[in-house]
Amino acid sequence: MRYRENWIGFQTIVLKELSRILRIWMQTLLPPAITMTLYFIIFGNLIGRRIGLIDGFEYMQYIAPGLIMMSVITNSYGNVVSSFFGAKFGKYLEEMLVSPLPNWLIIIGHMAGGMARGLMVGIAVTIIALFFTDLQLHSLPVTLSVALLTSAVFSLAGMINAIFAKKFDDIAIVPTFILTPLTYLGGVFYSINMLPEFWQGVSRANPILYMVNAFRQGILGVSDIGLGTAYAIILVFLVVLFTTALMLMRKGVGIRE
Repeated sequence: MRYRENWIGFQTIVLKELSRILRIWMQTLLPPAITMTLYFIIFGNLIGRRIGLIDGFEYMQYIAPGLIMMSVITNSYGNVVSSFFGAKFGKYLEEMLVSPLPNWLIIIGHMAGGMARGLMVGIAVTIIALFFTDLQLHSLPVTLSVALLTSAVFSLAGMINAIFAKKFDDIAIVPTFILTPLTYLGGVFYSINMLPEFWQGVSRANPILYMVNAFRQGILGVSDIGLGTAYAIILVFLVVLFTTALMLMRKGVGIRE
């Protein structure tokens, strides 16, 4: 009986998140698609002609996996941070907390919603990319698993940001000052082999580098980072962030204060 209750609760949270995404699709799905189209036009089409080949691929081909992954990261994060904080602000989060649903299920439900938006936008950007360049598919399992794991990681990160946030301005601090710089410096637009040795070492401290390169490995078959190392980094962040979110939920940080 408890399993059935948990399953119904999980479905309810996920359906609520999907309904929210689709109801306001002009805010959740359309803007990232337009933004990525501009990236392809400006960076790929105009600037790419002057750069030439990187690892044997045209610049447009090389940056396409990075742009897809960037859209997955930002939208997975943005969906959960706005949705969960909205539940706090609207005072209906308490209804979930006093329900029989365990905290871990509430976390997974919101994480699934963030993953759904991230993957939907990722698919849209992939379709857009095909209008600008030819994309290979080196390994479907690697491509799908990296996209799923990365969207899960940043959905959890968005939840942690929402837990600590006390006002709407707080949910914009991390994306603006941490997430965006890390994304741009995560190998989306270049290979770290093009950097001096010192900056290559600095870049390896950026977790997004491993996600972008693992995804590029899945699509193009080239990467600056070993695939095993990339998976290890992603899984470590997944476990740490989920554990952190669960601990914060149990302690009522930012919720019962």
